[in-house]
Amino acid sequence: MTATPAWPPQSTPRLFVEQPLAPGPLRIDGPAAHYLLSVMRTAPGDPVKLFDDVTGEWLATAVQVGRRDLTVDVSTRLREREPVPDLWLCAAPLKKGRIDWLAEKACELGVDRLVPVVTARTIVDKLKTDRLRAHMIEAAEQCARTALPAVDEPVKLAALLRDWPATRTLFFADEAGGDPAVAAMRAHPGPAAILIGPEGGFTDAERAMIREHSQAIGISLGPRILRADTAAAAAVALWMAAAGDW
Repeated sequence: MTATPAWPPQSTPRLFVEQPLAPGPLRIDGPAAHYLLSVMRTAPGDPVKLFDDVTGEWLATAVQVGRRDLTVDVSTRLREREPVPDLWLCAAPLKKGRIDWLAEKACELGVDRLVPVVTARTIVDKLKTDRLRAHMIEAAEQCARTALPAVDEPVKLAALLRDWPATRTLFFADEAGGDPAVAAMRAHPGPAAILIGPEGGFTDAERAMIREHSQAIGISLGPRILRADTAAAAAVALWMAAAGDW
């Protein structure tokens, strides 16, 4: 007997939509419609996977195709929204390109929240959080994620520490040295955040202020000097492994 083809096929396009999904018709326009119509050549009857960061991932079928928009029939929920580890990434904004890469990796690795932190040596004075979210959405679409990290507006380091929640551990990646990262993370389970400095590192005064905070734990990421974006991805991966997410 001939094997029944898998449905939907692996080649089915997958898109994020802003509105909560439910069974029924849904109109798609804007860049998402352009991608489906002009890039994927979607025709009536073709399947589309949709996710909304709220209800999970759904299967839909194109029913009406126009020049600049299309209507799909949302029919079946394929997956619930995935559980997300309770980890924040608090990182000084980097140059354009590197901060975009960092946002993508934060999404791919499973971070729950990205918090841009302004420090004395931060060289980026304006940060478009909507651009960072767009990069996260693209990463989630490509990596089959059903959840997106929240993106906060930039906050100054002093304000971050002042308002820090008492129930969340702050792992401080200190270039001057600290406890081995994995051992420290395993010794302090539960809600956590990782603090990464700018390209030039924290000042001595900032380092002292962080270390004096009751929830801060200085950690070392090993013997090699890492660029800020590399350090952020490495620290998140180590926390995920220590937490049992990997």
